[in-house]
Amino acid sequence: MYGFINTCLRTLVVEKFGEETWEKLRLLAEVQDTFMTYEIYDDVITLRLVQEACKMLDVSSEVVLKLFGEYFFSFCKMSGYDTMLRTLGGNLVEFIENLDALHSYLALSYEEMNAPSFRVERTNDGRTLLHYYSDRKGLHYIVPGIIEAVAKDFFGSKVTMTILEQPKEQERTGKREHVIFLMTQTSEGAKGEEAHLNGGDGTVERKVMSDHIQHSFCPRYPKRLWIEEQAFCNAFPFHIVFDQNLVVKHTGVNIQKFVPGLQKTGCRLDEYFSVVHPEVTLNIHSIKKFINSQFVLKTRREMLPESLQNQTMLKLRGQMVWMESLHCMVYLCSPKLRSLQELEERGLHLADIAQHDTTRDLILLNQQRLAEIELSNQLERKKEELRILSRNLEVEKKKTETLLYAMLPRHVANQLKEGKKVDAGEFKVCTILFSDVVTFTNICAACEPIQIVHMLNSMYSRFDRLTNVHDVYKVETIGDAYMVVGGVPIPKDTHAERVANFALGMRIAAREVTNPITGKPIQIRVGLHTGPVLAGVVGEKMPRYCLFGDTVNTASRMESHGVPDHIHLSPFTYSALKDKMFEIRERGEIQVKGKGLMDTYFLIQNLQLSEDQIMGRGKEETCVYRDNLQEEEHGPDNKTAEEQNNVSEVEEERTSSIKEESRSSSAHLSADDPSPDPSADITSSVSAVHYHVPDYFAPVDDGLPPENISINSRLCTVL
Repeated sequence: MYGFINTCLRTLVVEKFGEETWEKLRLLAEVQDTFMTYEIYDDVITLRLVQEACKMLDVSSEVVLKLFGEYFFSFCKMSGYDTMLRTLGGNLVEFIENLDALHSYLALSYEEMNAPSFRVERTNDGRTLLHYYSDRKGLHYIVPGIIEAVAKDFFGSKVTMTILEQPKEQERTGKREHVIFLMTQTSEGAKGEEAHLNGGDGTVERKVMSDHIQHSFCPRYPKRLWIEEQAFCNAFPFHIVFDQNLVVKHTGVNIQKFVPGLQKTGCRLDEYFSVVHPEVTLNIHSIKKFINSQFVLKTRREMLPESLQNQTMLKLRGQMVWMESLHCMVYLCSPKLRSLQELEERGLHLADIAQHDTTRDLILLNQQRLAEIELSNQLERKKEELRILSRNLEVEKKKTETLLYAMLPRHVANQLKEGKKVDAGEFKVCTILFSDVVTFTNICAACEPIQIVHMLNSMYSRFDRLTNVHDVYKVETIGDAYMVVGGVPIPKDTHAERVANFALGMRIAAREVTNPITGKPIQIRVGLHTGPVLAGVVGEKMPRYCLFGDTVNTASRMESHGVPDHIHLSPFTYSALKDKMFEIRERGEIQVKGKGLMDTYFLIQNLQLSEDQIMGRGKEETCVYRDNLQEEEHGPDNKTAEEQNNVSEVEEERTSSIKEESRSSSAHLSADDPSPDPSADITSSVSAVHYHVPDYFAPVDDGLPPENISINSRLCTVL
């Protein structure tokens, strides 16, 4: 069943018995709290709710289902189907006879709907019998609740329904349950009608006038039919006339086009079609019995030409009319279609459908209706998601620990959680990466802010994933600048290799992000430098793990003096990578702000790893580094214990070293000197106090465009 049914049942329990009763009922039935209108749910959920409701209220299923039937009618009216139901028939019998047609229409929106079927039979002794067919056993008690509510609300009459028998179904080939009700209809009385008349809305007055017209009307038929055979076949292009033996006499012109075998003389209807609805055997007796039902026929694939067998089979929907004088049946029908897509799948065009046939309008209207249903379904899902998020707010608060670990290294976060002070630590060698977006200033000037946010979010999400692939630490993002370090906060021998592979992955990932102005992939500039840094936590309200030192300055210069879509390496990073299976091209000597002349290089590719390995895609083994293999040899448990036991000692050692140097008269790094060789002992030349930070607000006088140096002012806060 669709969620519409279960939502109705939930609303009934809440209105009649309260929210607490529903909560208790759903827990007993082990079902969810809310249901999506256009989503399909197992029938077991509905049956389980009914069974538990019977136990809770200590009543029979007949009482519960009848109450549900009465409320279901009211719920349908409240849901916007009031006018549709009210105009279904002029009396109760016509209303019931057209229920199948209503279900057929609703199936355009609820494609998988498996609705029950109804048939009214008038016996020779004047009784009115209602035949109910369904695939679901045990739910027939809903029918009296619905029919009695309809009779009272729409037709001002009282109906009593009693079950005559439940015969074993033989005529129908699909529905498993067949229940025959005896309907006894009586008027509510003149007093009730007078009360409605005095109500002032004129509803009963209009009904009386309508009934008078219907009873006084007498149709007039012509003595002969003034229409040519050819005109009739063109006007009704999808009709079929067949006799008692199902031998086809003639058909409409368009049905011959899609089922060419019907042009043969003496062909039988059941050779080319099977019955979809009602689910009966295709013979004249069954057709006469269900003459008031809509018939849906489907073409048999094996009887079509080979050129048409690959298409979706054509379904016809229409009315059967028995012609007594000719002993023939005419099937007036049209293609059963839900959308323009189905029209194309069956090789049809709107021109194939007669202009007087409302199927043309129905297809176009339903195309819009399907889009509205999809939007409504999405809104329902969003509403449900918001409700779940609201309910689980307290649970989500516990995830702040994970968020803290994403902002700070794990051992630093643990120290802050314990209320300890985190002292700065020195790292003798690491590799730092900076990147920015080429012409970012121009993009910002030409785009809406939300477009910039989407572009950066798409790019940074890809970069963040790569930090996990290569186990490098993301330090900061400022605007379009992205800063990463390898070998910090946990020292790694392969820090340069990790950052280099990460840079190659960045370049690949950036090509998957489009420029909102041109629609082409964006380009980034990447710069790498290797050297010593000082690392520590800055701030208390929103603590950040920041890096300080001339290595940061030089890495920034490598990025700002770089070339679009290239990875710019300092000579020290080149020294760390030159024997590591990387293709590196020499750029030559360039003038670097604050550094003078430097020989720099471009990283081209990794000669050993594939693109999928660098990007961490698929099941193929991703990047494996030497230090990872060494850690695996010691085992994961030993690794964790070693990290936890030694990390505090390492931090204390770094801190004490820095404090001693701060008390001594050590030299500071000059902005004009190149970074020290990472292989040399640089302990005596690093000071936590005396770092000289160049003027990043000064423009670089080297002929580069302004966007190449725009990162300098943004990085002041980091440096």
